[in-house]
Amino acid sequence: MVSVATLGSHCALQVLKGAKDEGFKTILVCEKKREKLYRRFKFIDELIIVEKFSDILNQEIQDKLKQQDAILIPHGTLIAQMSSEEIESINTPVFGNKWILRWESDREMKEKLMREAALPMPKPVTDPKDIEKLVIVKRQGAAGGKGYFMAANEEDYNTKRNQLISEGVISKDETLYIQEYAAGVLAYLQFFYSPLTNELEFFGVDQRHESDIEGLGRIPSEQQLKSKKVPSFNVIGNSPLVLRESLLDEVYTMAENFVKASAKLVPPGMNGPFCIEGVYDENAQFSAFEFSARIVAGTNIFMNGSPYTTLIFDEPMSMGRRIAREIKEADTNNQLKNITT
Repeated sequence: MVSVATLGSHCALQVLKGAKDEGFKTILVCEKKREKLYRRFKFIDELIIVEKFSDILNQEIQDKLKQQDAILIPHGTLIAQMSSEEIESINTPVFGNKWILRWESDREMKEKLMREAALPMPKPVTDPKDIEKLVIVKRQGAAGGKGYFMAANEEDYNTKRNQLISEGVISKDETLYIQEYAAGVLAYLQFFYSPLTNELEFFGVDQRHESDIEGLGRIPSEQQLKSKKVPSFNVIGNSPLVLRESLLDEVYTMAENFVKASAKLVPPGMNGPFCIEGVYDENAQFSAFEFSARIVAGTNIFMNGSPYTTLIFDEPMSMGRRIAREIKEADTNNQLKNITT
């Protein structure tokens, strides 16, 4: 029987607990500095200790995973710690479509896929001199919001960019992505698509809490104006959200369109978990500013299931367990090649 492996960060606990609940051997590729934490959890059968996560590319580690017929579950840390070329060179079977992770990491490719899916999007700004209204400036890849900033015009953009460079938060040569700021209620929509059944499952909704941009709202405006600090959007945690039921039809439609667009542009398409991320405005219209083409950390809220998974399953179902259930089904029916790359 195959085993399930992942990197020791992000949502590793959920992934491996779900795999253990489905009867799999669980393997954690763990940085030495995190070993003490993960030794606490008995559902992790084996820790492969490395100095840094990119050591998973070493032949010795690849051989260890191959010997145990491991399937690697990708998450945000994989994208944050490795280049697209490195991810695509991994010999261990990767759950889902590892090729689409390049599209997640590159802002222009991401925008192309979202447009193909006809997702409503904030307008991108190609040059700082074209900033005419409030924008949010983002880094490439899965940075977890660190180094993001808001700007009202070109001068504001240059001032904040230079300050973050001087603080070592971003690099001088880093390519930044500028997008008009969409105001509203944050909603990160979690899905699972199964190529085995061709069914789409809506798994839950979360909101992300970002520091220290959220804390500014508790500071009087006089003190805010005196502050020279560039607020951070670094994600600290997540909380659950339940949508008005009248919004659900559009939620499913957006995800179905995303699955179709992914199959067209990035074969074999969007297999497994993904997330469409955006805001609802005052008219309850959704604007999507991101997607994640793998499990997101917001699913950690729902380790015992969400209000939406209870509509699909008659048992507690986390996204981690849903991934393991898909692997079990594919292994039983000799279809592992249909869910891994």
